[in-house]
This record gives sequence, structure tokens and C-alpha cells, in this order.
Amino acid sequence: MELNDNTLESTIKENRVVLVDFWAEWCGPCRMLTPTIEELENDFADKAIIGKVNVTDNAEASSQHQVRSIPTIIIYKEGVEVERIVGLREKSFYKDKINYYLN
Repeated sequence: MELNDNTLESTIKENRVVLVDFWAEWCGPCRMLTPTIEELENDFADKAIIGKVNVTDNAEASSQHQVRSIPTIIIYKEGVEVERIVGLREKSFYKDKINYYLN
């Protein structure tokens, strides 16, 4: 799910668990992470929101959430940031984190 300056906050507040990938098209590691994010979105379609924020196009959201390097993954539970992951990890790492916060 593409999120932006206008939709990010409401998405975080209105959903129990939200994973947001802050990325940019020019970022090689971000592009490598894209298939994993898409798979997670399918895997958790009815359980959690998996979204992406393009930092180039959404500087306000990036600044508000203090994203300093990319890719940065932030997991929110019930509207609050509970975990921040900078850099690439295996799909299973993200999957385990989402499952943890869903329980």
C-alpha cells in the first residue's frame, strides 16, 4: 500500500499493526527490499497493514517520523512506534516481527 504525507498518520492510527517501509527509487537496498514488502503485504492482507512511503515525494512524513537513512522500516502498534529497523533483513525477520506484534 502506497502511503503519503496525507494518509500515513490516519493509517497508523486506524489500524492495530502497521509496518511502513520508508524508501526511495534511487536507493539500491530499497529496491532489493521491494519484493519482500510486496510478499509481506500479501501474507498479512487481513491482519496488518504493510505500506511504503517514498521519502523523495513525502518529505513531511519522513521528517515527522525522523527517518534519517533508508531503507527504514517502522512498525507501529495501536498508533505507537514499537520498532525501527534500518537496512535490509530476511523476509522471515520481518514476518516474525509482525507476528510478534499481532499477538
